[in-house]
Amino acid sequence: MEYGLNRGMLKLYKLFFLLLVGTFLNASTVFDFDLIKKGQENNNTLLVIGGIQGDEPGGFISASLLATHYEITEGSLWIVPNLNFYSIIKRSRGPYGDMNRKFAYLSKSDPEYETIQRIKGYIQSDKVKLIVNLHDGSGYYRKNYEDKEHSPYKWGQCSIIDQKTIKIDKYSNLKEISSQVVKHVNANLLRDEDKYHTHNTKTREGDKEMEKTLTYFAINNSKAAFGNEASKNLPTHERAYYHLLALEKYMDVVGIKYKRKFTLSANGVYRAINDDIYISLYDGKIKLPLSQIRDSLKYFPIKKDAEVEFKASNPLLHIVKKGNIYTIHYGNRRLANLKADYQEYDKPNNIVTLEVDGKSQEVKFGSIIDVEKNFLVKDASNYRINVIGFTNKSKIETNIKIKKTQIAKRFSVDKKGQVYRVEYYLDKKFAGMILVKFKS
Repeated sequence: MEYGLNRGMLKLYKLFFLLLVGTFLNASTVFDFDLIKKGQENNNTLLVIGGIQGDEPGGFISASLLATHYEITEGSLWIVPNLNFYSIIKRSRGPYGDMNRKFAYLSKSDPEYETIQRIKGYIQSDKVKLIVNLHDGSGYYRKNYEDKEHSPYKWGQCSIIDQKTIKIDKYSNLKEISSQVVKHVNANLLRDEDKYHTHNTKTREGDKEMEKTLTYFAINNSKAAFGNEASKNLPTHERAYYHLLALEKYMDVVGIKYKRKFTLSANGVYRAINDDIYISLYDGKIKLPLSQIRDSLKYFPIKKDAEVEFKASNPLLHIVKKGNIYTIHYGNRRLANLKADYQEYDKPNNIVTLEVDGKSQEVKFGSIIDVEKNFLVKDASNYRINVIGFTNKSKIETNIKIKKTQIAKRFSVDKKGQVYRVEYYLDKKFAGMILVKFKS
């Protein structure tokens, strides 16, 4: 008996597998994408999309920075920073196939059908007039072959158009707009090799693959649409730098004015990506700064028999549960594992009193308190206090001045050994957490 499978049978088995997985873990519902609206909504809206493919972090990181680090003072900007959020978490081009090939036809049985329908709706909105889809491509696009990394077959460092012009009232000259973007990027290169070019795919002339893409769907719905590609040969922060250069020019084209919260340089983008990111859990009872978080935090108080509830400073932050391990993801980076110590939770989010460097402070749960020399948790009759990593013979941890040297460094929240947990319990229920941050 022959056990080999022909291609047709393999496709059927693959389809069955995807449908089975989709039944238990539908990417469109478990990792739904965000639509973030900034500025004053009008009928001249720029729609920016990142994360259609999860292995292209330059695109989704730059879209998230646009959402979190830009203030729009005039005009209308919509941002989808995490379109294919499941593929971002999985560090995959597409666990259910390439999402950027699903815009011509898609079966309702596809696990990403609802996601595609939703983004199509935003693209077709009467308010949206120009769309930019962010990608990271291999090598460096060149109109003529130079070598294997610099050729017409590479996609990095270029502005993509499907055709020169489109019959619409605004933004009809796609080639001219792309040329403006390319000129702006090339005036701010980090190195000569990074030079941008316009890449016209001439999709309507018979490019069957590009006919399936998001931008061509937009073109066929009378929208000006562009792809922007940064090179995968560059580190992520440099890719994001080039994406943001291009996006600022697109904002200029549609009349959007903005204030940026960082310097647009390679180093400025790197700091913006990695600084001041945090997750707040359970209605603010816990706040975790993430820029220097340890790979693993043990005995972490997680609410028993409930979904983990969190708010994040960045739309690319997510928590994924596996057994009793809760992994914090930032895009396709795994930042930390929280090893659950399941607890009943007390409802109120109260204010307690600490003495910090000799001065009394009223502090709300979820706060991060700067400490220069020492801190003291004042006795509160209702609470049991646990300063994680501090040991005391009497097992009482209140009304004692605690220095950094008295807490075991391995219990710090951060890799530098500066941030430590102070946990409060009320009648065996977890009440809240405060973090104390010692100066270096």
